[in-house]
Amino acid sequence: MRRTPFSIRALLFAAFAATALPASGLELTETPMLRNAVAQGTLPPVAERLPKTPLLVDPVARGREVGRPGGEIISLVGRARDIRYLSASSYARLVGYDAKLALGPDLLERIDNEGDRVFTFTIREGHRWSDGQPFTAEDFRYYWADVANDKTLNPTGLPDFLMIDGKGPTFEVLDARTVRFSWDKTNPRFLPTLAQPRDPFIYRPAHYLKKFHARYADKAALEETAKRLKMKSWSTLHNRMDDMFESSNPDLPTLQPWKVVTAGPANRFVFERNPFYHRVDTAGQQLPYLDRVVLDVASGGLMAAKANSGDVDLLFRGLAMGDIPVLKEGERAHNYRTLLWPYARGSELALFPNLTTSDPVWRKLNRDLRYRRALSLAIDRRMLNNALLFGLGQEGNDTISEASPLFQPEFRTLNAGYDPGEASRLLDEIGLGTRNGAGIRLLPDGRELEIIVETDGEAALVVDGLTLITEFWRDVGVKLFVKPQDRGVLRNRTYAGQTVMVAAQGLDLAVPTAVMPPSELAPIRQDSYAWAKWGQYQETRGGMGEPVEDPEAKRLLVLYHQWLATADSAEQSRIWREMLRIRAENVWSIGTVAGALQPIVIRSGLKNLPERAVYSWEPTSMLGVYRIDELFWDRPPAREAWLPKRGVQATQGNQQDAAARTARP
Repeated sequence: MRRTPFSIRALLFAAFAATALPASGLELTETPMLRNAVAQGTLPPVAERLPKTPLLVDPVARGREVGRPGGEIISLVGRARDIRYLSASSYARLVGYDAKLALGPDLLERIDNEGDRVFTFTIREGHRWSDGQPFTAEDFRYYWADVANDKTLNPTGLPDFLMIDGKGPTFEVLDARTVRFSWDKTNPRFLPTLAQPRDPFIYRPAHYLKKFHARYADKAALEETAKRLKMKSWSTLHNRMDDMFESSNPDLPTLQPWKVVTAGPANRFVFERNPFYHRVDTAGQQLPYLDRVVLDVASGGLMAAKANSGDVDLLFRGLAMGDIPVLKEGERAHNYRTLLWPYARGSELALFPNLTTSDPVWRKLNRDLRYRRALSLAIDRRMLNNALLFGLGQEGNDTISEASPLFQPEFRTLNAGYDPGEASRLLDEIGLGTRNGAGIRLLPDGRELEIIVETDGEAALVVDGLTLITEFWRDVGVKLFVKPQDRGVLRNRTYAGQTVMVAAQGLDLAVPTAVMPPSELAPIRQDSYAWAKWGQYQETRGGMGEPVEDPEAKRLLVLYHQWLATADSAEQSRIWREMLRIRAENVWSIGTVAGALQPIVIRSGLKNLPERAVYSWEPTSMLGVYRIDELFWDRPPAREAWLPKRGVQATQGNQQDAAARTARP
């Protein structure tokens, strides 16, 4: 295939694909859990279940062990809906990151990239869905024609990452294993978006979903089924069954390592191995090693206590740095370890003055750089660090981590010192010098300068930090009132311009490389607490929200579009650094302290999780890039005695789930 001068990444993809093929003559071993089904003829043997060119993984080359198949792990979720996060950590993607954040094909056999404009995907020959049906180009075509471009199912149109200058790509099916997405201009967001924790799933199991689509099934019958289930229409029914990320439909085929077999509502959800999973190790064993993942629903406030009591085999989500003492207490008695991974987040507590708030007085104030700088300089970050992170954190701005190749020290320190005298001077200069009898400054309209800071009520560290900031700001005449609430309510209030300031965690993408989109840095997304209406305007292409008015924020938009227009990684690096500099200079997000440690509880005997690694939502997808399908038990005798009872309970639960599903449409 002809390659442009900007095709260096394409060559890297080709090299990655070449090393992914199994060695000739690799002897495959049948998975013990599946041997009976193979012997009874209800499941094909492993050689027929794997693609012709499966993804070969070599644990030893990455400092791990070749595992042994079998067993299960128990973990916890705070609510039933949170089982979806297993999809993030399981991390089977068309294209994904490895532990070093290099991007390469995974579900796909090969990707040919011509200048970040033309992307040709080659599907692994013989690849199958979890129900044994072929994974082919038809699954991409169905998504493109019958989901993404069907106005009934998707009235908002194509997702933003597929749009360049308001135009989507040209999609082509070249043959049963090959599809192509082409744009007139570069789209460097395309591949990194496919590698995100929340997979956009630009493919669907067409053979299954056609049963719920009016183009392929009887519309009247679908409408009747939807009515019986108290849904509005066939399209609502289709979207309910088309649940690739949420994992709430046990009948929906998957390409992930485990498939949910429990239908909600339930307090325990069981995921069982996908017998057609595409990865195999160097010993010829099909992954995943673990037969099952069991997720028990538990109150968010009980996560650390349950881990301390030995109720889990693996737990990370729902634990925080403040839980470490409790977790350490139970290690010896309950046979587990607590790993401490650095959490790559811009700031554990950041304050976002809402530049698009509806109140005109607060809007003017929030848009004044002197005001934002004053609030930043009035915060004693050293005290926050000692109180919240045991003095182990990095004090400063909400910016990227030192682990990123794009990091520069000034991004962390600019406008982030502790200088209450300068903070007071700036507030006086703005015209906020008048105070009431309690020493609180007054707004131009006579109201107290009382900032209502709204936050997610479940973010305990943020709420604790705000208690300290209340005292820091009072010293310079600023009153702070903390308003915890439900996260969904908080977001909706921000979108509507009803918040004045929000406190939340900082940058999600804190260990970026140049090829990752700098979308958090520019006002292009509604879900930014700093400028929701500007982001809304960009997302809806002017249909809603407000156009960007701040000159420096406009500069971010220009730079972001420059990043989109190039496939040159050096130029992308330059753009990233300029955007980070502008962000630090303008203090749109007031960072405090970063560098928390993420506790990860892991039962002794569960192998192949790194002792220390970077933890984040994006880009590591929590544990995703560390390949949890390679976890396995090197079981001590005491564990062997306990497992069979759990296995019987899980099997009985699966039988009950199967019976319940027979009544589903």
